[in-house]
Amino acid sequence: MKAAVVGLGDMGSGLALNLIKAGFETWGFDIDQKRMASFSEFGGKPAENLFELGRNVDAAFVMVMTGAQAKEVIFGRGGLVEAMRKGGIILITATIKPHELEEIAEGLKSTGLDLVDTPVSGGFPGAQSGTLTMMAAAPSDILDRAAPVMEAVSAKIHWVGSVPGQGQTVKACLQTVIGSIFAANFEACVLAAKAGISGQVIHDVFTTSGAGCGVTKAALENIIDRKFEGTGSHISTMHKDLTISLDLAQQMTVPLHMAAQAMQVFHAGKIKYPNGDNWVCTRVIEEIVGVELHRDGARAIR
Repeated sequence: MKAAVVGLGDMGSGLALNLIKAGFETWGFDIDQKRMASFSEFGGKPAENLFELGRNVDAAFVMVMTGAQAKEVIFGRGGLVEAMRKGGIILITATIKPHELEEIAEGLKSTGLDLVDTPVSGGFPGAQSGTLTMMAAAPSDILDRAAPVMEAVSAKIHWVGSVPGQGQTVKACLQTVIGSIFAANFEACVLAAKAGISGQVIHDVFTTSGAGCGVTKAALENIIDRKFEGTGSHISTMHKDLTISLDLAQQMTVPLHMAAQAMQVFHAGKIKYPNGDNWVCTRVIEEIVGVELHRDGARAIR
């Protein structure tokens, strides 16, 4: 199989890197020329446009930000539908609204192309190390054909259903939990700082307690080391994901009390620090209180 990745940002670049490491001829496309140059440096084949990419591959990962972008990549002029050969597989690893994925699946009928709805979890570290968790929805025969490229970029593939859209639905449920854990850690860190507890103590206790998990560990380490940009977890992504979760909840008439509160925390962070990563939400709360948490202790904000 020849593979491709559309969207070579923090996540897509990791997919491409691990496909190349696994021995797949890997094509890539991104509108950012710096990303294209980096992709070429680690052995990828940069395409001049989507049509060139599509006509050269059997399987294409779509790792863009929104459903509208995914639709444009697939159905737009010179997009994957026009370029890929019949029997080709499109794998949507981007997190988009379930109904957008369903619309894409409907549009692919009679094109001869197959679809795997497979959003991922694991963030920047998981993408770069090839240890992502995939939530895959597709008929079993399509999933079997796609397995080689999926296994190259992940540590665990969950078959969550055969109907496109179910992968995105599971991801929306997952993000309600992750977003809520993040928000709770942000608040706890400010409470600790106000009480004069060091960040190292909070880190050591939280990560070895029942609250310890990868989500908590990542949040705490970045907060107490004051790393609020460039960590590969841009706030816009979680803000978008929680928007998707709440949109789905509205459609399903399900109340999401915790996720709604977490969404407001991320909304405040995105407004105040639009270029920050998830952890920058802590700064918003710190500024209200007047104290910030560092690894070696708490410090007043002057």
